Amino acid sequence: MTKTATPPSPRTQIRRVRERGHYDQKTIESIAQESLVCHIAFADDQGVHCIPTACWVDRGNLYIHGSNVSCMIMALMAGEASVAMTHLDGIVLARSAFHHSMNYRSVVAYGKFEKVESESEKMESFEAFIEFLSPGRWSQVRQPSRNELAATTVLRLPLTEAAAKIRSWGVKDDEADMHQAVWAGVIPLSMEAGKPEPDAGCEHMHAPQQPSSGA
Repeated sequence: MTKTATPPSPRTQIRRVRERGHYDQKTIESIAQESLVCHIAFADDQGVHCIPTACWVDRGNLYIHGSNVSCMIMALMAGEASVAMTHLDGIVLARSAFHHSMNYRSVVAYGKFEKVESESEKMESFEAFIEFLSPGRWSQVRQPSRNELAATTVLRLPLTEAAAKIRSWGVKDDEADMHQAVWAGVIPLSMEAGKPEPDAGCEHMHAPQQPSSGA
């Protein structure tokens, strides 16, 4: 993967294990595009919060949605936030306890969410979300009504102030530990869609496509 020498801002600079840092947009978006859930950190008058929520990426922006009266939505429109997305790809078992690790791909982004104002853009963003969950489904389901659109806020965060951090290799034991008589290596991990479980009345219908997330 391509690495750029300069992070987009001081707060995105990766200082611990710098060789794991990636700042190019292609890498950042490729990781974010696989995320079904992100964790959003923000502060309001009650303190600091970190909330998991559904997300999707379209045209370089991270999108989320929620009720107009959601405390998180209102706080995000008022101030800045930090967003984290992580895919766990493997457990790294070393010969020493100290060198155990994990293989992963992660993105952390900063900034202020922007409200999607136009009804047409909100509809387009919902289409992108449904198609992300199950390609081809948008044309099959009832689409949001004007009342449903009016009751929902859609926010977007440009992935311009962001950094990716990746570990994708094997064991890094010290030479002095190589004599330990213990198995060492990587246990791969992945998330896979299971067998669809139909709702009542849908038992004989074709099952939808699996989520497009590659996590």
